Amino acid sequence: MRKKQQAEKKVPKYDRYCLNRQDEIKKEIKKGAKYVVRLLIPDTEIVFTDLIRGEIHFQSSSLDDQVLLKSDGFPTYHLGVVVDDHLMQITHVLRGEEWLPSTPKHIILYEAFGWEPPQFGHVSLLRNPDKSKLSKRKNPVWASEYIEKGIFPEALINYLALMGWSHPEGKEIFTLEEYIQVFDIKDIQKTAPVFDPVKLEWMNGEYIRNSKPETLNSQIFTYIGDSFDKTIVQKSIPIIRERIKKLSDYLPLTEFLFKRPESYEIPLEKYKIILQSVKEKLEKINEFTAKRIGEAMMEVVKDSKLKNSEFFQMLRVAITGKKISPPLNESMEILGKEECLRRIKISQS
Repeated sequence: MRKKQQAEKKVPKYDRYCLNRQDEIKKEIKKGAKYVVRLLIPDTEIVFTDLIRGEIHFQSSSLDDQVLLKSDGFPTYHLGVVVDDHLMQITHVLRGEEWLPSTPKHIILYEAFGWEPPQFGHVSLLRNPDKSKLSKRKNPVWASEYIEKGIFPEALINYLALMGWSHPEGKEIFTLEEYIQVFDIKDIQKTAPVFDPVKLEWMNGEYIRNSKPETLNSQIFTYIGDSFDKTIVQKSIPIIRERIKKLSDYLPLTEFLFKRPESYEIPLEKYKIILQSVKEKLEKINEFTAKRIGEAMMEVVKDSKLKNSEFFQMLRVAITGKKISPPLNESMEILGKEECLRRIKISQS
């Protein structure tokens, strides 16, 4: 039947074959035949006011006689959700727009039971930046996946609040409490919002920068685990908070603070003599602070005849193993004099 309707370019739906054969059907059921119970769609126009989309009209001719009880005796979603929502005294149903075609069926059921239907609102589906539908098969769609990446729960809530809605004052950063105060369902947009992970990370970075140092310290330590030195984590906060957008960025950026580099991103053989000068200069520093380290290294640069950029890249790689790292002088202060001297010696070998 379905194939025939499709071949005729018709919307596939039940043809009511059993509707006018009830005596025959009941006899078959008594004999043990399996059966389903369907919703008989009335010949009428179903009209309701959607909280987001306004007044919506459905012609009953476009609706199928939905199965309510399956042959195994279990209810389908359509029957189950109506009964469940009524028993729980649900007053508002807010769901994705893909459920909009099911709403008239639910309204018919409410009327059949003599129950007051809730108010319905259907929000647009999230889209990828390329406008394709956000899909759990292709995209990370679980909140837990973003938390595991180090996105703050409050940042995720803040960002999701902006999906299809905007703050009346144009704000992008706001608390859940403020959102509750200014939110009005009439302001939800009908157009499909774009879920942009890059924008989410930017927002999370703003939350990181606005966090109190002690709070961020606790969050980072909780995220990376207790096998790392708490003192180093605490000292590193000032030099990384402007550079990370999520908690998972922390370790790749600061790993060198917890263990010596096992490889170097540029060869250091040709810098052995200059590294020796660096070592000798650092040994003379009594107060091993970022300021004194910077002043001492500028003296070595002048004698090395290297460009500043080449010299400090060489030194950065000797200390961290990488060409890019948090501020070098501050990182060396955190590592301490003895560790820096040890790393320079190792890099010479």
